[in-house]
Amino acid sequence: MSNKRTFEEISTSDVSIIDNVENNEAKLDDIDALLEACESNTLNDDIVVIPKKSKISDTNLDEVEGKKVDDELFENLDIPNSPHIKIITLENQQNCTHEIAIPNICEYKPLSLPTRKPAKDYPFKLDSFQREAVLCIENNQSVLVSAHTSAGKTVVALYAIAVCLREKQRVIYTSPIKALSNQKYRELQEEFSDVGLMTGDVTLNPDASILVMTTEILRSMLYRGSEILAEVGWVIFDEIHYMRDGERGVVWEETIILLPDNIHYVFLSATIPNARQFAEWVAYLHKQPCHVIYTDYRPTPLQHFIYPCGGSGLFEVVTTTGEFREDKFNSAISILESAGDAAKEVNERGRKGGVKGDSNVCKIIRTILDRDMLPVIVFSFSRKECESYATTLKDMDFNNDKDKRVVQEIFNNAIGLLSDADRELPQIGQVLPFILRGIGIHHSGLLPIIKETIEILFGEGLIRVLFATETFAMGLNMPARTVLFTAARKFDGKDNRWITSGEYIQMAGRAGRRGKDDRGMVIVMIDQQIKADNLKNMIKGKTDSMDSAFRLTYNMVLNLLRVDGINPKFMLERSFHQFQNYANIPTYLQDAKAKQAIVEGIKIDHEEDIQSYFEITAKISQLEKDIAEEIRKPKNIVPFLATGRLVKMKVEKEDFGWGVILDWKKTQKSVDSLDPEIIYVVTVGMFVCSRTEHERNVNNLLPPKESSTSVMISVDTTLDCIESISSIRLKIPENNTDSSDNLKTIGKLLVAALKRFNGSPKLLDPINEMNIKCPQFVTNLENLKAYTHLRDNHKITKLSDFNELFSQYQIKAKAIEDAKEALDKFKRAKSLLLEEELKKRIEVLYQMKFCKEDGVLTQKGRVACEISAADELVLTEMIFGGVFTELDYKQIAALLSCFVFQENAAQSKLQEELSGCLKTMQEYAKRIYYIERDVGIEKDLSEYIKSFKPQLMDVVHAWASGITFPELLKKTTVFEGSIIRCMRRLEELLRQMTCAAGSMGDKTLGDKFEQARTAIKRDIVFAASLYL
Repeated sequence: MSNKRTFEEISTSDVSIIDNVENNEAKLDDIDALLEACESNTLNDDIVVIPKKSKISDTNLDEVEGKKVDDELFENLDIPNSPHIKIITLENQQNCTHEIAIPNICEYKPLSLPTRKPAKDYPFKLDSFQREAVLCIENNQSVLVSAHTSAGKTVVALYAIAVCLREKQRVIYTSPIKALSNQKYRELQEEFSDVGLMTGDVTLNPDASILVMTTEILRSMLYRGSEILAEVGWVIFDEIHYMRDGERGVVWEETIILLPDNIHYVFLSATIPNARQFAEWVAYLHKQPCHVIYTDYRPTPLQHFIYPCGGSGLFEVVTTTGEFREDKFNSAISILESAGDAAKEVNERGRKGGVKGDSNVCKIIRTILDRDMLPVIVFSFSRKECESYATTLKDMDFNNDKDKRVVQEIFNNAIGLLSDADRELPQIGQVLPFILRGIGIHHSGLLPIIKETIEILFGEGLIRVLFATETFAMGLNMPARTVLFTAARKFDGKDNRWITSGEYIQMAGRAGRRGKDDRGMVIVMIDQQIKADNLKNMIKGKTDSMDSAFRLTYNMVLNLLRVDGINPKFMLERSFHQFQNYANIPTYLQDAKAKQAIVEGIKIDHEEDIQSYFEITAKISQLEKDIAEEIRKPKNIVPFLATGRLVKMKVEKEDFGWGVILDWKKTQKSVDSLDPEIIYVVTVGMFVCSRTEHERNVNNLLPPKESSTSVMISVDTTLDCIESISSIRLKIPENNTDSSDNLKTIGKLLVAALKRFNGSPKLLDPINEMNIKCPQFVTNLENLKAYTHLRDNHKITKLSDFNELFSQYQIKAKAIEDAKEALDKFKRAKSLLLEEELKKRIEVLYQMKFCKEDGVLTQKGRVACEISAADELVLTEMIFGGVFTELDYKQIAALLSCFVFQENAAQSKLQEELSGCLKTMQEYAKRIYYIERDVGIEKDLSEYIKSFKPQLMDVVHAWASGITFPELLKKTTVFEGSIIRCMRRLEELLRQMTCAAGSMGDKTLGDKFEQARTAIKRDIVFAASLYL
């Protein structure tokens, strides 16, 4: 009776799974109604194939126009403002495809050959993709050029500039980063004289006909209604694939959306598989045709090799014709396997302060030298690795005496711009011996003047071996003959993963100099086994798709509220994010239907009984999870974390079985947080697969499949990895428990204990021994007992084919879940994405008095519009709260550095005058967090507070006080380049803070911000670019 009563109590409150499943199946039926209305129609674009030089009449277009049906479909589905674009495919030219995206309001007109003199002549014959793009520009039509690195996309940009100059128009050339803008400014100055530059910290010749600028500057001009745009005929977006960048890609989307319809565009991109979709979006936005010129052609073909670490030779796995050599791959892998420990050297890099793959790199570079395949770019995925690899070439010299004299002259001219003190910086002295021998290093930690000197030397052929991080592959026109990857894996901040095919293609594309080399050579060092399919996909796979990285920001919302006549939804409706969402609707609809059919097609005997059993087991799993979570709470489990106690370990979905507690400690997740989260680190001895014993990240470990591959190691884990805790404790060595010998002893003791208890050591009793008194926990234990009784005595288990029936229902339950998810995905696709978040953000602005109830900005909101370089809400609140009024200019500079420094670094103890204002700033941030939380914006408080990084506060305070840069470096271990990047971002923020103070009429505060800006803007930190 007691069991039955308990089940009845549970079934009325907790067991709603069966009802939910039935409801889900009922909801899926409404797909039929949707599909009946559009069974023979799709949302795909109209595609017309037209011979290159033929004419097409309006009648022909009408015959193929089927988009009206699509509009009806959108209407049936209540989808607002759905795009309607025709795609016309011209007859393919040699090595390139040419498509045109045309809005339905425009009629197709074939491109006409120019009758007047070309705006620009070239001393070489243009490739087919270049000719097609130039023809588009001559016809005053926008074009996206998607081609490999070094294919010659710049030719198209130069022609667009020449056309603008011929037509007496102005042209804007945008690039993603300031360094690229500086380099492009120099290139264009050599080609055209009337060139200006606007990057925020540098403004040169702003009245020029050709303006080079960062995308952020162009966005700011658009929001402020700059008069310059009235004179602009074309805007050139270089490296447009950068729009997929998670941090800054949204700036590109905003800019493209805000630009006027009468301007035409040239988009330059690496190869992207969805180039046509991007062109459709542009055509939809600006009501004008947008051409897509796409080519996979490489003027210089690539040869791909792998080098198995520990081996002695290169293996050509992909030929210049693109053939994958399976036999060569297998030979390399067999050498990798036989090399054993030697092949693990690169994987061990950095663990004890060095780079253990050095000898392999030296071998390869000697091979490249012997094959006459220099210059080479050696890509590494950390700054320290770049420097460490370079030091191993101490016996190699690639420059003759004449080269050395030229290098010395260029170097002297560069550092001659610096003060005497700055010329004595260690980094400047350290780099000279390398570059004299033709060896360069390029990463973000270098002084900008050193980076640019190395770029210039490399461009002049005076650097023959360049060690660089992957940022060198972005935009800079610096091809080499050979590219070497020191690893095929990279740590991306979360995981140590294989590089994607897109990343590989971008970096490998630097190999092979057009007009100089008959082929380019790409070499990948492999330090552990990789499947042929993975390698093939990395080398021969597709480039990364250009998917929208659009996200809402307060700066965007504030600026849209400020512009008269524009609803904030304007940006959401026109975003590429929304456009891609609309395009997926037919796929989602068909997917939902297909998954519904799978559900309906699975017929199971005794389905009602097996479903009942399935739901009971699901409830048991949930109860066990809830019980384990309560047991793992620090207040319950920490008193029992005794050395020698057995614990059952599970990491993610990997079950490691029983282990032994060796030690534990508690630490703070963030020392900077107002409410620092306490983390409990438990050191556990546990058996893992020997193949993963050297992994530092517990998530990369694998459990042993058999005893022969098992090894006991010491692992630092968190409480959530403990699945169960036993009452059994082993007597283990007291000291040095992580030594190899002691771990072997502990492993033997653990095996003996498990054998004694038949693999199931007794668990701690959570109520009687652990003394957990939580009422819900006690109820969960009782319910678990009741459900377990129901499961063990269920009538379905007595059937002879029970196991088969249960397996069948597991498949059906998964199918039901998939069908529901597909239907939800389809329904979300019909809605305006991010609309709910927009409402919440406007509510936050209203509660904080940045805007009125009708959306009109208050003074506080107008002040916040001036700030885009950092968190505008926190900074505006601090301005109106009088925080900066109480600080001097040095403290202001130091405090604001928290908003712009973006790297992880060691934190020293702050002086009291700085720690006080830091805590004040964190209090303001915390208040905003709680307002956002209350309106439903989810954010992790600890991570949010951690985003304000105080590690350079002391450094910036000292710099603002007048200290020299060499003295400054003694106060920190942060790379010189990182310090300078922070200072330059800080200078930009201080300029915005000055404008913000001015907009509220506070001259005294504005002067204080300006004083701080002047104090930091000096010496090597703001040395002019060598490109200017």
